[in-house]
Amino acid sequence: MRMLASLISGLASGEAVAAVRRARTAAIVYALAALAALCGLGFLVGAAYVWVAGRYGPMAACLGFGVGFLVIAGLLLLIHQLSAGARARRARRRNADMKAVGITAALAALPALLKGKGGLGTILAPAIALAAYAIYRENTKPDADDPDAGEAK
Repeated sequence: MRMLASLISGLASGEAVAAVRRARTAAIVYALAALAALCGLGFLVGAAYVWVAGRYGPMAACLGFGVGFLVIAGLLLLIHQLSAGARARRARRRNADMKAVGITAALAALPALLKGKGGLGTILAPAIALAAYAIYRENTKPDADDPDAGEAK
C-alpha cells in the first residue's frame, strides 16, 4: 500500500509540474502568435488604406474605412444579441436537467435513508425546511436590487 501511495504521489508531482510547464510554454507561444497575427492584420489594413487612398483620395479612404469598421462592429453586436436568446434557452434547459438529476438522485437514495437509523426523520427535517423556504420565497416581495427579481421561476 505504501509503495502504491509513493508511486502515485511521485507520478502526480512530476506529471503536474511537467503539465504546468507545458501549459505555460503553450500559452506563451499562443500569445506571441496572436500578437504577430494582430501586427500582420494591422499592416494589411494599413496597406489597404494606402491603396484606397491612392485610388480615391485620403478623405474618401478615411471615411470608407471608418464606416466599414463601424458596420463590422454593429454586425458583431447584432450577432451577439441574437445568440443571447439561444444561450439563455440552453441555460434554462441545463438547469431543468440538473434539477431532474437531483430529483432522481434523491429518489434513488430514499430507500437507503428510510432503512437507516434516523429513518423518516432524516428525510422529513430537510423536506420541511425546503417547503418553509419555498413558502417564504413566494410570500416575500422581490428586491429592486435582486438581479433575479424579474425572471420567471
